[in-house]
Amino acid sequence: MLDLAIIGGGPAGLTAGLYATRGGLDNVTMFEKGMPGGQITQSSEIENYPGVTGEITGMDLMIPWPEQCQKFGLKHAMVEVLRVEHKADGTFTIHKGDGTTEDSLAVMVCTGSTPKRVGFSGEDEFFGRGVSTCATCDGFFYKGKEVAVIGGGDTAIEEAFYLSKICKKVYLVHRRDTFRAAPNTVERLKNTENIELVLNSSPAEVYGDKMGVTGLKVTTPEGERDIPVPGVFTFVGNDINNQVLKNEDGSFICDVNDWGEIIVDLKMKTSTPGLYAGGDMRLDAPKQVVSAAGDGAVAGIQAIGYIDERLNG
Repeated sequence: MLDLAIIGGGPAGLTAGLYATRGGLDNVTMFEKGMPGGQITQSSEIENYPGVTGEITGMDLMIPWPEQCQKFGLKHAMVEVLRVEHKADGTFTIHKGDGTTEDSLAVMVCTGSTPKRVGFSGEDEFFGRGVSTCATCDGFFYKGKEVAVIGGGDTAIEEAFYLSKICKKVYLVHRRDTFRAAPNTVERLKNTENIELVLNSSPAEVYGDKMGVTGLKVTTPEGERDIPVPGVFTFVGNDINNQVLKNEDGSFICDVNDWGEIIVDLKMKTSTPGLYAGGDMRLDAPKQVVSAAGDGAVAGIQAIGYIDERLNG
């Protein structure tokens, strides 16, 4: 039986493995069907990871992490996990895609989330080259320039405010003429001088060249509008990758909120003893590498204490 099973091989999973193995757990396996590293490996440039200076890609940032973790004994099983079963005795069974199972005393799940695509032409082609889903990650690259934000939810508005402090101008493209945000937030939005509301409109096409995005075409009530911007930020929600935490009947083995985010406390504990969650799938995740790594460190430390108490009383 494993001491700790880690589902997901991004920054949270790798760091959980590092802290758990270095902290004394002998039998820790990270289940990641692909190469470890997570979504950040798709980023073309990282500027905000502490201690990293100069130009570095997300792939370059993550390359040393697996080797460091494996040095202390973390095992990597390159297999898909279908679901995690919580058994009556408090242990867990990992159901794998190859038809086999493995039991574990504790589980850390960090399978992340996937930003929803809006669906306009060029969105996939220019993703990472001018189309982004993270203002905190990429906003600085457009300092003093004009950008477009697509979306009308709380996140889109918050990110528009964030970008307005960095960029010369922000075009907020929203398919309706009203917002569901609090009235004072909407009023602040309308009074922010360098945010232009493009309402009752939807993106039709993002275009550019070999260097990246150069503009966005928007369908408005008056016809097509061309907005020349080098950056387009989309915020239309995320799909939480929480399938592994579902029972066969579709219920979850721990508490989740209305959006499917895993509810955890400050120790990354879920409502199920011995089950931890972190990274982009957990409640109120800031979706930053440094935060995901922090979640993993907390979960790894907590798992050590949990397993010690379970084995030794």
